[in-house]
Amino acid sequence: MRRLFAAETGNYFLLLGTTLFLVACGLVMVLSSSSVTSYTESDNFFRGFERQATFAALGLPLMLIASRMPAVFWKKWAPLAIIVGLGLQFLTVATPLGYGVKGNTNWIMIGSINMQPSEVVKLALVIWLGSTLARKQSELHDWKKLAIAVGPVAGAAIGFVLLGRDMGTALIITAIVMGALFFAGVRLRYLAALVAALSVGAAIVAFASLSRQTRIQAWQEGCTTDNDFLGSCWQTVHGWWALASGGIFGVGLGNSKAKWNWLPEADNDFIFAIIGEELGLLGAMLVLALFLVMAIAFVRIIRSNPDPFAKITVSIVMVWVIVQAFVNIAVVLGVLPVLGVPLPLMSAGGTALISSMTAIGIALSFARRPNTAVNGGAR
Repeated sequence: MRRLFAAETGNYFLLLGTTLFLVACGLVMVLSSSSVTSYTESDNFFRGFERQATFAALGLPLMLIASRMPAVFWKKWAPLAIIVGLGLQFLTVATPLGYGVKGNTNWIMIGSINMQPSEVVKLALVIWLGSTLARKQSELHDWKKLAIAVGPVAGAAIGFVLLGRDMGTALIITAIVMGALFFAGVRLRYLAALVAALSVGAAIVAFASLSRQTRIQAWQEGCTTDNDFLGSCWQTVHGWWALASGGIFGVGLGNSKAKWNWLPEADNDFIFAIIGEELGLLGAMLVLALFLVMAIAFVRIIRSNPDPFAKITVSIVMVWVIVQAFVNIAVVLGVLPVLGVPLPLMSAGGTALISSMTAIGIALSFARRPNTAVNGGAR
C-alpha cells in the first residue's frame, strides 16, 4: 500500500481524495435513491446499491493500477484501445448483440456481460487523442493534415453513437474531441469553423427525432398545459419539485418523496435532484464544490507537467468529467433539455463508473514526478 500510494506531489492526493469522496457520496445517494425501485423490482431494497458498490470495488483497483502506469504504456496501447472501443460500438448499433434502453441502442450483451460501449469509446479517446495530437504537434497548423489524423476516428466515434440515437453521449464525445483540439493548441479559427459545422449538424440530428423535438420544445416554451406536465415535462418538473422541497438543509437522508416512483431515473440521470431534496442546497453546493476542486486538481497537474502528451491527456479527462457534470446538473435545473447524461462518479451505472475512475487513474499517473523527463520511456 505504501508503494501504491507513493507520489511526490500534492496534486495526486488532491485528485484522488476528491474522486474517492465523490464515489463514496454517490454510493450513499444511490442507496437512498434506488431503494424503492429496487424493492419493487426485486424485493430487495439494496439491489441497486449492491450493484453499484460492486462496480466501485472493481473501479478502485483499476484506477490505482492505472495511476502506476508510465506514459509509454498508454501510448503503446492507444491504437488497440480505440479499435476495441469503436468495434464494440459498431457491434452495438449494427448487430443483434446491441439492445435498446428507453429508445437508445447503447448497450451490448456479450455472453452474460452487458455493458455500454460508448463509455469504452470515451476512455479510448482519452489516450488515443492525447497520443495522436502530441505526436502531430508540428502539423496542428495545417487543417488538412489535422483532419486526416483525427477526423476519421473522431467522426466514427460520434457517428456510431448517434446511430444508436444517444444524443447526450454524442454531445459529451464531441466535447471531448473539441477539448482535446483546444488544449493541444489547434488554431482558434479552425475550432470556430468546426463548432459552426457541428452546430448545424447537431440541429439537424436534434430535430430528426420526434421525441427530441418534443423535449426541445418543452425546454424552449416551458410547461403550460396538463398534457405537458403529464408528458414531456414530467421528469423535469418532478426534478424541480424535489430540489425545491429540499430547501436549505434538505428533508434528511433517505426521506425523499420523489424517489417513490415519481421521478424517473432518480438514481441515474436525475440523482442530483435527490441530492438537493435530501441534503438541501448545502448538499448540492458541496457536490458542485467537489467538482470545482477536481477541476482545480486537473489544472494543477496540467500546468506542472512539461510533456505535451500528459497535458493533452489530462485535459481530455478534465473536459470529460467536468463538462459531463455540468451538462447533467444543467439538465436537472432545466437549463438544458433532457439529454440522458449521468452525473460522473455519482450516478448509478457500472460501465460509466469504471470508465470514469480509470480515466482519472490515467490523469493520476501524470501527477507522479511531473517534472521528470519523459524521454526514453521514463514516464
